[in-house]
Amino acid sequence: MKRLAIAGGSILTGIILYLAFWPVPVDPVAWNAPINRGLIDPFGPDDRLRHARGIALGEHDGPEDVTAGHDGRLYATTKGGKILQIDGYGNVTEFADVGGRALGIETASDGSLIVANAYLGLQRISTDGQVDVLLDQVDGRPLKYADDLAIAGDGTIYFSEASTKFGARDSAGTYEGSLLDILEHGGHGQIIAFDPASGDAEIIIDGLQFANGIAISEDQSFLLIAETGSYRILKHWLSGPPAGTTDILIDNLPAFPDNINNGHNGRFWIGFVAPRVEILDSLSDKPFLRKVLQRLPASVRPKAEPYSHVIAVNADGEVLMNLQDSTARFPSLTGVYETRSSLYLTRLFGNELPVLDKQDL
Repeated sequence: MKRLAIAGGSILTGIILYLAFWPVPVDPVAWNAPINRGLIDPFGPDDRLRHARGIALGEHDGPEDVTAGHDGRLYATTKGGKILQIDGYGNVTEFADVGGRALGIETASDGSLIVANAYLGLQRISTDGQVDVLLDQVDGRPLKYADDLAIAGDGTIYFSEASTKFGARDSAGTYEGSLLDILEHGGHGQIIAFDPASGDAEIIIDGLQFANGIAISEDQSFLLIAETGSYRILKHWLSGPPAGTTDILIDNLPAFPDNINNGHNGRFWIGFVAPRVEILDSLSDKPFLRKVLQRLPASVRPKAEPYSHVIAVNADGEVLMNLQDSTARFPSLTGVYETRSSLYLTRLFGNELPVLDKQDL
């Protein structure tokens, strides 16, 4: 019995030492998470997303973002780096291969497609499918996690680098990198303005908690930015008296905001990729315990739970639409691409692109 007790004590000591001291990539920073109010007005329960149908993408997974080309077809990014072309009948073909992990995509004025590739930086795809790198470093530092982008009328490309510490490639994936950055809460996100004509790139905002979705207003006066790790949407002014300043447009969201896309009539669509995680909020001011969390087996660490929720807001942050599916048939929604008749729901995972006909709203 004595030997058994000694062995048990040694095992327990080993577990305690492991949980307390084993090296992990995160160095959590204390902060105070706002109290999660949950799904209350204007985010109250809703089930209109249950009417969505899926466009089969075959072997392709994770249609993170969608844009419409000048040819009227849709173009979607995928986890495997393929850019898919989708016609009006739902036929899907491979248009280009950008490699890496393609995330945000927008259409430039000349008809080319601009892609934020988490592994490779900003890329340009010509109308015939030729892929070129536009930008892969800023201030002599390689881009580690290009995420989303918006193109201004003068050609300037504003894009988010989600994390300068937890690179998508280094972290074995965009999802894995996001979990590390959000757990650490170290302020490694940036917004960068890039002029393709001159090749100049400038960091205009830094210190963000996982900089994610970005969109520019129709009048070009401001950017909206999803700061995923702080559950909020920021408004950064580009012109007028407040130019260069950043306001909080919406705070204390009930979930992790992802992409932001321009919709019709001046509205902006925001995707909620997953609900907030109670243990992360409760341990926000306890960095040591968050470090212990990272030492636990991956299967029991906080992760994205199935969730289907998107909203539309106006320039003042008023929620105009709140769409959900309590069954989460199409989970992990990153955003919405709006056309005259439909809402295309982009996703972090899955080999279908959901589409919701507006007549079903």
